[in-house]
Amino acid sequence: MTTIEQLPQKQFHADHLNHRIPVGISACLLGDNVRFNGGHSRSTYCDQHLSDYFDYQKFCPEVAAGFGTPRPTLRLEGNPEAPRMTYSNQKGGDVSDVFMAASQPYIEQLGHLDGYILMKNSPSCGLERIKVYQENGHPHMQRTVGLFTRALKARYPFLPVEEDGRLNDPMLRENFLTRVFAHHEFRHCVNAKPSMKALIAFHSRYKYLVMAHSQSAYKQLGKMLSGNDPRTLDELKAAYFEVFMTALSQPAKRKNHCNVLMHLIGYLKRSVDSSIRQDILNVVEQYRREEVNLATPVALLHHYLKHHGSQYVQEQRYFAPYPSALGIRNTI
Repeated sequence: MTTIEQLPQKQFHADHLNHRIPVGISACLLGDNVRFNGGHSRSTYCDQHLSDYFDYQKFCPEVAAGFGTPRPTLRLEGNPEAPRMTYSNQKGGDVSDVFMAASQPYIEQLGHLDGYILMKNSPSCGLERIKVYQENGHPHMQRTVGLFTRALKARYPFLPVEEDGRLNDPMLRENFLTRVFAHHEFRHCVNAKPSMKALIAFHSRYKYLVMAHSQSAYKQLGKMLSGNDPRTLDELKAAYFEVFMTALSQPAKRKNHCNVLMHLIGYLKRSVDSSIRQDILNVVEQYRREEVNLATPVALLHHYLKHHGSQYVQEQRYFAPYPSALGIRNTI
């Protein structure tokens, strides 16, 4: 089977992947009975809808630490900035070192992942709003992240990470998938065989997707690759990746999508009749007014660009940042 590295770069496309993307996941979300009560929290969306595209690598840090199943409930106590893990019904019992002794070596082996899906509300894996208890038994007003998630994000600050519950939000789901597939492409097309040519080719494909997320990042990345940056390739590549993934970390706003669509319509100025361009503009306006979903103007515009646009615009990842079969843009 042809691997992704053997494909011409222009063929690297979300709809054409011949392998699944490596993504970490909390084991309970795939139906493993590893929760404190001996049960699971299987996510239908993760286990069914995304499993065709993701090669899951599951892990339960609490089981890995030897806490057993079932087990007494765990919670975070102390300083919200640096909490300790304890059993809820045992005062003074700090199991943080035992927990991290199992988690940290595992985390060090995850450089090949392109994303991670975590269990919500967990003192181990929660991404946000995790309670930290005071000595009087009441939680602090300030919430935090789970201990495993804190260490994961510290080690891989630009790895796309999301909670299973937040994936029910169409905007957050779309944003997570965009980041996972972009992270995967950068890792294979730029990091695998670093060169300025590969970095520029990647940027050329992602220009309008970046523009949809951040105008300032769009300008900053373009300046980086203008040929005037004095940094070495490794330094430039690392700086580019940081700005790129940071830009994508915030969901694209409707007005930014409209701006990108208007720019792309410009590529039809000399090849398509003005009445057709006006029809497309009318659909973009319908999207701006929230009368149709993003898939409608994107599909219409992409149809004409496939027939009348240049190869450069046809290869823009903006049109398909993830497999179209997922139907994500029908929901935003």
